[in-house]
Amino acid sequence: MNIECKCPGGTIAPTGYCPKCGTEGPRHAQAAADVSALRPRAVSGVSETGEWPDRPQRGQPDGSDDSDSSQEARDAKLLSGFHDGGWLDSQDFPPLRYAVDGLIPEGMTLLVGPPKAGKSWLILDLLLAVAAGGRALGSLKIAEPRRVLYLALEDGDRRMQGRCRALLSQDHIPPLFGYQTRIMPGAVLETLDAWMRRHPDTSLIVVDTLGKVMPPSLAGESSYQRDYRVGSALKERADATPGLALVVLHHDRKASADDFVDSVSATHGLAGSADTIAVLCRKRQQADGSLKITGRDVAENEYALSLRDGMAWQLAGPDLAAAAAIARQREESASLGDTSAEILAFVNQHPGGVRAAEVAEKFGGNTYQYLKRLTESGRIDKAGRGKYVSLSLSEPSEVSESQDDSGATPLVSDTPDTYDAHGDWPAGSAGADANHHHPAA
Repeated sequence: MNIECKCPGGTIAPTGYCPKCGTEGPRHAQAAADVSALRPRAVSGVSETGEWPDRPQRGQPDGSDDSDSSQEARDAKLLSGFHDGGWLDSQDFPPLRYAVDGLIPEGMTLLVGPPKAGKSWLILDLLLAVAAGGRALGSLKIAEPRRVLYLALEDGDRRMQGRCRALLSQDHIPPLFGYQTRIMPGAVLETLDAWMRRHPDTSLIVVDTLGKVMPPSLAGESSYQRDYRVGSALKERADATPGLALVVLHHDRKASADDFVDSVSATHGLAGSADTIAVLCRKRQQADGSLKITGRDVAENEYALSLRDGMAWQLAGPDLAAAAAIARQREESASLGDTSAEILAFVNQHPGGVRAAEVAEKFGGNTYQYLKRLTESGRIDKAGRGKYVSLSLSEPSEVSESQDDSGATPLVSDTPDTYDAHGDWPAGSAGADANHHHPAA
């Protein structure tokens, strides 16, 4: 039977709380007191289930017998990572390092795409270019050879040799290219740690694919918590070595998404834990593709690619700026008819602009109507009487001001990671918030 509470309009179930002020029912209060007497005393405001209180505190005495000195020691531990603006202003951090300039920065990158879209061919091209000091995607120069590790967990030795030889043509497979096709079950983190102890000079590590090493959820763990725990553990491995880039390959969702980040096949916990997200897009039976990238340290952009002979990805242009312009041109012409697309491409080929008469001479008398429609739709611009210029050749956006190239040491928890029968994945992640659950795709 409910009883009235002291607050206006409030009622309390004997074994519950008033929904307005939180006052306990009498039988609940007595039961809670009996249980509390059997439990060890805790720090004020901290529940037995973790750092956060079970319900709002109402100013009741906490009964804590901690001394001032022990509280001061606790405060010092909690604030041990504090820095002020003066300290920050005086620091000289090393610059951000890239495995592949403009594409793969240090930290954890999630490379996503549909099955059989060419993700493994793409990442193998990057790995071989870094290990050999060559050109990635046919255009992006790698300054010097650096050590790499490829956990190609869906391949074997014969396929690996064949793919490397197909991409390298007559060149030998570089000795700094290391790979492994099998690892101990549930030991991917231990494998990464063992490799880095032996080869701390490694620049790039690839895990292909995440599905091969993804652990099951722990008891009572939501999909979001599991994804964030796994992503955070991988990111910690990348952050532990300055300059190391760790790329994890993963499949995309079958459903289309307006935001390409939402194409990641998982909850937002996985995408949120990554420093960089790259999405490879290609329609079946098509050679043209694109690589969409966003992250904390890279410029958000889309770069046009071309797949040669069904295996070798190449940048559609001499550099990233040109590839970004071509990607925009492709998108602009995707919904146009053949003539409009050809006129748009013709205008885009003239960075200084082109006269309407020149376009009409090439495409015929209806050219002026096509130019008018392209201008009205925002695909080209009119720069003076009878002259049209491309809008697709503008400079790509810079890295957002929110990027952090500080190289600062990540926060370390009070206790080391714990591992259980699910493998070497941490049994829990402080960063995972059960209140932000997203169902797995």
